[in-house]
Amino acid sequence: MTESYEEALYLWNEKPYYSLNCYLQKRFGEKIYKVALNGGFTCPNRDGTLDTRGCIFCSKGGSGDFAGGGSNIDIVPDISRQFHAGKELLSKKHSSQKFIAYFQSFTNTYGSIDTLEKLFYEAINLPDVAVLSIATRPDCLSPEIILLLQQLNQIKPVWIELGLQTIHEDTARFIRRGYCLKTFTDTLLELQKAGIETIVHTILGLPGESTEDMLETHRFLAHQPIQGIKIQLLHVLKDTDLADVYTANPFHIFSPEEYTDTVIRCIELLPPEMVIHRITGDGPKSLLIAPLWSGHKKQVLNTIHHEFKKRSTWQGRLYA
Repeated sequence: MTESYEEALYLWNEKPYYSLNCYLQKRFGEKIYKVALNGGFTCPNRDGTLDTRGCIFCSKGGSGDFAGGGSNIDIVPDISRQFHAGKELLSKKHSSQKFIAYFQSFTNTYGSIDTLEKLFYEAINLPDVAVLSIATRPDCLSPEIILLLQQLNQIKPVWIELGLQTIHEDTARFIRRGYCLKTFTDTLLELQKAGIETIVHTILGLPGESTEDMLETHRFLAHQPIQGIKIQLLHVLKDTDLADVYTANPFHIFSPEEYTDTVIRCIELLPPEMVIHRITGDGPKSLLIAPLWSGHKKQVLNTIHHEFKKRSTWQGRLYA
């Protein structure tokens, strides 16, 4: 297909920005769904290399509460079985013939090169997989691993998802991210050289950050060699250190109106051709402490889209 992103927006436009669905329709000609896979990985923030507590907001599932399996890199998971089980669940609601194999839980390049090769080649060679997406950290992408990703990218598209969350070092220390901004930017350049599409995760509402701090993070990312972004509303989840902080000394939590305004302003800072993969995020309702309004995801999305379309600025993004 040869449509520009502007034409794609008009062709598939259900959102006032270049959504993931719009991009996938343009690239593959159909809606594609993610199948979450658990590679059995842990994280340097959990195994004692950097820390043992994980990031302050992470649940025991390590941001992979919807992925299957457990966390034990010594037991190599059956990726094909996981994929087919996930595909079967999706097929009950959707008729898609192509899927994104999404290694979601914990740090999915934190293992030996032999283990990574086995898992990733098994996933990417599944006939119904159109894209291999791997969530990881920039400090867990050695030259050897990037070379492996480059080789996989010759078979099918490979996406790397990096959990930056914020550019502000004070906040990064508070959330126990475990790496500095330079590590992130250096790794981005290496991924760019290897031709790997990169999606960056950010969080809005981190304790201590002002609206301007959040805008500054997205203003910075607008000038980085990334192709997509996932914007996440901060969720306070049970059994996390963030929950303990919130209980002991409650910090400000976005209202729906505040979040709507902030996420729109962040998107407006980004290049119009950047793919917006997410604008709020999911969290298990059984674990959610705050904000409780975020549990009504469809309503939240509808509110954001309605307000976005009321603002004249979004139409100009089509021709920026």
